[in-house]
Amino acid sequence: MTERVVQLPGRGGADLLPGSLAGVSGRNALAFAHDMLWVLASAFFAFWLTANLGTFEHVLTPALGTFLLVMLPLQGAAFLLLRLDRGIWRFVSLSDLLCILKAVALGSVAGVLVLYFLGALPSVPRSAIVLYPALLGGGLAASRIVLRWSVEGRHRPEQSKRALVLGAGSAADLLIRDLLKQEDYRPVGILDDAREKQGSTLHGVPVLGHLGQLASRLRGPGIDVVLIAMPSAPGRVIRGLYDTCARAKVPCITLPRLSELASGRVGIARLRAVQLEDLLGREVVEIDAAAVRRFIAGKTILVTGAGGSIGSELVRQIAAQDPRHLILLDSGEYNLYAIEREVAERFPGLAFSASLTDIRDRARLRTVFERYRPEIVVHAAAYKHVPLVESNPVAGVEANVFGTRNVADLAVEFEAATFVEVSTDKAVNPRNVMGASKRLAEIYCQALDGRSQTAFITTRFGNVLGSAGSVVPLFRRQIESGGPVTVTHPDITRYFMTIPEAVSLILQAAAMGEGGEIFVLDMGEPVRIADLARQMIQLSGLLPGEDIGIAYTGLRPGEKLTEELFHPQEALAPTAHPKIMRARARDAAWDSLQQQLERLHALCQAGDASELRAALCEIMPEACLLEAQEEAPPGSLELAPPPPRLSLVRQKDKPAGATQQPSSRHIGSGRSFKQIILRARREEAVPPP
Repeated sequence: MTERVVQLPGRGGADLLPGSLAGVSGRNALAFAHDMLWVLASAFFAFWLTANLGTFEHVLTPALGTFLLVMLPLQGAAFLLLRLDRGIWRFVSLSDLLCILKAVALGSVAGVLVLYFLGALPSVPRSAIVLYPALLGGGLAASRIVLRWSVEGRHRPEQSKRALVLGAGSAADLLIRDLLKQEDYRPVGILDDAREKQGSTLHGVPVLGHLGQLASRLRGPGIDVVLIAMPSAPGRVIRGLYDTCARAKVPCITLPRLSELASGRVGIARLRAVQLEDLLGREVVEIDAAAVRRFIAGKTILVTGAGGSIGSELVRQIAAQDPRHLILLDSGEYNLYAIEREVAERFPGLAFSASLTDIRDRARLRTVFERYRPEIVVHAAAYKHVPLVESNPVAGVEANVFGTRNVADLAVEFEAATFVEVSTDKAVNPRNVMGASKRLAEIYCQALDGRSQTAFITTRFGNVLGSAGSVVPLFRRQIESGGPVTVTHPDITRYFMTIPEAVSLILQAAAMGEGGEIFVLDMGEPVRIADLARQMIQLSGLLPGEDIGIAYTGLRPGEKLTEELFHPQEALAPTAHPKIMRARARDAAWDSLQQQLERLHALCQAGDASELRAALCEIMPEACLLEAQEEAPPGSLELAPPPPRLSLVRQKDKPAGATQQPSSRHIGSGRSFKQIILRARREEAVPPP
């Protein structure tokens, strides 16, 4: 005969049928027997205390026998009903103790009712009826707590690492609970800046002082590893703590950031090595998900540059919002293939198409618009690598200016509702062809906004971590090959944000835009690239200057020491989202702009790079483009930055021979987003020319 196993939903997997002893076996049988022994002991001691601790003859009475005959089966049924035998005692928690109280109360009340209906209640001492559940509940809870205490408090093996925990908040609370159950780490102390927590303990682990005492705590031999349990701490705090640990040569690991912890519990399994994103400390971005979904859901959307770093993340986030049809457009075969496969695997129910199209090919682009007629166009296709575009200015202008013009003109012709231009902070007071070409693309889109039914929205932000052209993968490769890590200038700074963060803010800005706006994303604090290089070397377990050197190669053609977020004539205004600001667009005369673009197009056709740079500066007076130079050959690394280069085009009121440094009037040069906003609000907005 085949045995049939019946499973009911409940805690711990296959559950016992209520009131049945059939499932009690093995470890569960021992737990059940233990609990039943406590029923016997609690009844005996309740009657003994009622008898004033007299002789056993006064305790072993017929009343006790009747009491046990009623209580044993009823209490056993209550234990099985609430599955007390299924709990793992070494992990007993408050919920388990509440189950014990419920089982004791249920069995006791049921027993008293049965004794009453049998007419045996008058023979049972009233004090015994009160003492019995108190003794039983206390005994069942105490035995489990003692077992957990003995397991967690036993001597840990010598290989357990003595851990200093940083932070005494809720994350540290959960982490230390988990650490006490494991043998890998032994928490010996906590550091936290909260004054009220000083001198207290958390699960028996003392709070030894504040975070500023970390260096002194690490000087002795008593700490093997530092565990950071502050998932919401800003990047500057994590950087300081990590640098202190690196100087003391003590390993430092951390809990993930809040955005990573959102989908899982805190525990030892979530500890990981400190990553670059932790040191940069980007805050969790909260967006109006409902507004973004209303903007995207049920619409046909075209994403240009869909295979790039930003474009592919745009595709992922848009695909998750249920568009009617998603068109992926890119000129790179492999990149387009990769994102096409990813979409097919991750979003099997999504209607999408992949178009291998160059945005400079207007005829081919027209067929895409004719076939799909997108309602929203997100234009992320561009040449963005500054040195490459600087040495290939014609290709850069053709893609960034005239490729954008092709996409924008067709969006207007085929009546797209919204056009989102993905721009860059290098478009502000540009010093290179890439920035100037992106600024001209901004100007063209803003000019089109007032001449069409299509809403043109521009989003502007800085560098993103992990993109194909970012310094981060370059530094990583250089570290893996033994160095040196090459930095162009000791004082060069850049704004950084993660790719998912940038894309989510792009979509948020697009959802709130009405047309004609330039939205600037909060880039946080500027980061010194030299510091970034040192931190990446340390994250690899090496010492900067000893294991891996840092070589300064000099500023590359078109490269600025600091990037800027706003031009002085772009009056700032807050938006409904704290991470997004709106800049007032500067109007351009349409006829004049068209003439200038035609001249620029002719220069591209002629391949005249010098005249092309001059023409860009004439169109945009704020642009100051430097003459392209050959980059230093491999091995000719300089240890100091070269002399500053002179401007190719003389600017108005600029003394001859003056070096090209960012003007103090340029808003956003090396400042945090908050500082930019405060300064902009203090100054009077300069009226546009």
